[in-house]
Amino acid sequence: MSPFFGFFHGPQMPWCLAAFLLVVLVLGYTGSPLIVWTLATAVFLAGLGVPLPVFSVFLAFAVLFNVRPIRRVLVTSLVMKLMKGFMPKISDTERTALEAGVVWIEKDLFSGKPDFKKILKEPYPELTAEEKAFLDGPVEKVCSVTDDWKVYKERELPPEAWEILKKEKFFGMVIPKEYGGLGFSALAHSAVLQKLGSRCMPLCVTAMVPNSLGPAELLNHYGTEEQKKKYLPRLATGDEIPCFALTEPTAGSDAGSITSHGELFKGEDGKLFIKLNWNKRWITLASISTVLGLAFRLKDPGNLLGKGPEVGITCALIPSKTKGVVLGRRHDPLSVPFFNCPTQGHDVVVPAEDSIIGGLEWAGRGWHMLMESLAAGRGVSLPAQAAGGAKLGTRVVSAHATIRKQFGVPIGSFEGVEDPLGRIGGYNYLLEALRRFTCGAIDQGIKPPVITAMAKFNATEIARGLWNDAMDICGGQAISLGPRNLLAHSYMGAPIAITVEGANIMTRTLIIFGQGAMRAHPYAFHEVDAVEKGDLKAFDKNFWGHVGHVVRNLFRAALLSVTRGALAGSPVGGAVGQYYRKLAWISASFAIMADIAMGMLGGTLKFREKITGRYADILSWMYLSSCVLRRYEAEGRRKEDLPFVHFCLQQGLARIQRAFDGIFENIGGPLGVGWIFKVIVRAWSHVNALEDEPADHVTHEISKLLQTDGEQRDRMTDGIYYPKKDGESLKRIDEAFKAARAADETEKKIRKAVKAKKLPKLKGIELVQEALKAGLITEAEAANLKKAEELRLDAITVDDFSEDEYHNRVNSLASKPAKFA
Repeated sequence: MSPFFGFFHGPQMPWCLAAFLLVVLVLGYTGSPLIVWTLATAVFLAGLGVPLPVFSVFLAFAVLFNVRPIRRVLVTSLVMKLMKGFMPKISDTERTALEAGVVWIEKDLFSGKPDFKKILKEPYPELTAEEKAFLDGPVEKVCSVTDDWKVYKERELPPEAWEILKKEKFFGMVIPKEYGGLGFSALAHSAVLQKLGSRCMPLCVTAMVPNSLGPAELLNHYGTEEQKKKYLPRLATGDEIPCFALTEPTAGSDAGSITSHGELFKGEDGKLFIKLNWNKRWITLASISTVLGLAFRLKDPGNLLGKGPEVGITCALIPSKTKGVVLGRRHDPLSVPFFNCPTQGHDVVVPAEDSIIGGLEWAGRGWHMLMESLAAGRGVSLPAQAAGGAKLGTRVVSAHATIRKQFGVPIGSFEGVEDPLGRIGGYNYLLEALRRFTCGAIDQGIKPPVITAMAKFNATEIARGLWNDAMDICGGQAISLGPRNLLAHSYMGAPIAITVEGANIMTRTLIIFGQGAMRAHPYAFHEVDAVEKGDLKAFDKNFWGHVGHVVRNLFRAALLSVTRGALAGSPVGGAVGQYYRKLAWISASFAIMADIAMGMLGGTLKFREKITGRYADILSWMYLSSCVLRRYEAEGRRKEDLPFVHFCLQQGLARIQRAFDGIFENIGGPLGVGWIFKVIVRAWSHVNALEDEPADHVTHEISKLLQTDGEQRDRMTDGIYYPKKDGESLKRIDEAFKAARAADETEKKIRKAVKAKKLPKLKGIELVQEALKAGLITEAEAANLKKAEELRLDAITVDDFSEDEYHNRVNSLASKPAKFA
């Protein structure tokens, strides 16, 4: 035996080995730095009494890897050379997209060790008194003058609505007050669109677009002071109607491939001008616009700007009346009557300095503008519209399920209806949580492109599924078009939201994980960037940091999997604590699997979109689950909200489980690695599954709550437009619902009497009259039952049309259904 220590020998050796193993597990789980690993290993080797030459070799390696200048020269430089051929290349457009905006809590979720205490301290914003007054005043007013059925039949908004939109500065919600706008927060902007969307989709879209990606947003952040003073006050009041022309026949979601172009030249007066040519389509408001925002490729053959002949994508403002601008035609997006149009430009000449947003300094930097603006816009507009639609659907369908009877009982009491109604209620809770929490980030000045991409993709997809459930429950009531139908137009318009601000397929497969893997990962982008720049010091720091990150997450994923997340702990107690622990477990597993995918597949990963889509689903549902948990805490941990929280988290965990299974099944890999994931890891994943679909009792509880007239149902649907005028469809069905609930106890008494054979088996008013004769109910109760039945039959009546009305519905805007006699 070596005279070198050897204090682990003897009977105590097994215990010492066990202790060292425990130390290794602790060091790995906590992500201890390399020097700590080195010291622990040194003590262990010394305790084993290894020969001095062996220990000396260990010390040499310890110095090699712990002393950074030595490591950089002898090890990292070689690794960096190897990586050059393996790492993905980042194009200029990809780099601009990656560098736009900032990362937010997605970095925590991607880390493998999320800090949920910090996440729970993130703002959950509230509206100001001024913003509430706008919702209660102008928003209510414009909704009241807009009849959704008439808008669809006449194919345009009424003049009264246009007047209010302009007068009350709906087009200036994002414009600062100093330039005549409303200067609203993202939350208020979102709340306005939510309420408008619950009334009429074309109304919502008309107010949405000028406040989303367009001239106002771009001028706010990049315009010169002269441009701001010229345009912003007029945009706010609707004296200028804007559009933004980005999409082309050959450039949809891949906006970087636009072919519209402008050529810089010097005029006779010595000033710089641009001659523009473009062909754009799907441009909202284009045919009625007075100022057209345009994205195009700027060429400078004479190098007048000193930026070379290919300046790059540039954004400019073009007055619509400029010679050569072609407007006036419209697309017909699924018969939803908002202005969606093509536009062309033929040799349109405009002054360069005045027209380029931001002036000549910003020539060629339009892609940066677009990426940052989209990063914020995706998180506000479409999630707001989805949340408003979900609340409307929840209100309508819960009422319908209560008043519509089959086999003598409300259809909402059947489990087959409870299931989709429970989904509608659960997803409604989730969409509001997503809307509020994401707006909280934007209102902090954060523009997190990965987060907002997740918000847009998931909000629109969830809303589409929600409308399918709503249509199924309401059946014939939902498919019969007419002024009484509150669901069909939203159902018809749902696919439109899927396609805009980046088509959902691309958003899921390329942006959420593609950008997320580079932006939210603590090391990946910095490594690639260091390799491209040849920065050895930066590469050394990030590569070895990445190695430590992988080791930590490997240990965390294994230990959290074995303990089902118990080691992670939870920042809160009670019924939801389990979800924080499982999310910590998921984060660690996701982080190590993301590194495995990037390590095995390298630059080819971007083409494995089925795999990246599954990674996107995991990251998305970690974020959506965090939104729900944040809402539950922010709103006071209400007991009655627990069924909604359980639904959302159980649904999220089940979706994540399916995504992991798909990755394990299909990721592949060299030397049998794919087989290990497909057979061994997936088998363990099934035995140790995160969660099944939401339990039946959860959707039962949600369905029951939504069919109860009270504060909970009102809270779940707060923020939509509720009409005050008699005869309005939402008011009609809601009053029938309330009357039905008020008559519940009386109906139970009558059913009990029929069951006891104290009353004959009659139906409707005849049965009520028999109960009254028998003294089982009072005159007041009989009157309430009769009123409830009248309202019920009126509410479930659908619209019908004469042959002339059917063939010429533009001139016949409402049917006259028969009243209950």
